[in-house]
Amino acid sequence: MRRVRDRCRVLVGGLSLASAIVLSGCVTDAPPDTQEGVPPITTATIQENADVQYYPSDEPLRLAIEHFNRGHFGIAEHYFRDAVEKAPKDASAWIGLAACYDRLGRFDLADRAYQSAIHLVGETTALLNNRGYSYMLRGDLVSARREFLKAYEREPGNPTILNNLKLLDGSKKYIKRSPDAL
Repeated sequence: MRRVRDRCRVLVGGLSLASAIVLSGCVTDAPPDTQEGVPPITTATIQENADVQYYPSDEPLRLAIEHFNRGHFGIAEHYFRDAVEKAPKDASAWIGLAACYDRLGRFDLADRAYQSAIHLVGETTALLNNRGYSYMLRGDLVSARREFLKAYEREPGNPTILNNLKLLDGSKKYIKRSPDAL
């Protein structure tokens, strides 16, 4: 019985010492410039909803252009689609998406993307040129020439349009067409 009491005294003494150590850690000293009972001024780490502004990233458009220039039209289409979903009023993203669809042979989707771009900015020279190239890829050389000539009237010195017209003229030599088709 005496052993049990001695063990209890040691245990109680140890617990008292441990609780004194733990409780001493709970004492806080207030900074010298704050008053007792007044919480210190802190800066907010989360913005209020009215202050939050969303700035859309141009990363999808940048990646789309990069992949398009490398000839990765499927990957570029993915990024252009992401860009038009995030910024539906960005005509350059719509034109890029249409160009990807052209290169992938999805001319029905290309026409829809071109229409979305026209709705936003009208028939710009670049858009007319791209749509002409789309018609050329489809083999519709009459419509291609019509679009290229509209673009040429606006910018007669544009080297891209001039190159596309040469390309169109060269394609007549290799593809047999009926004379009334042109």
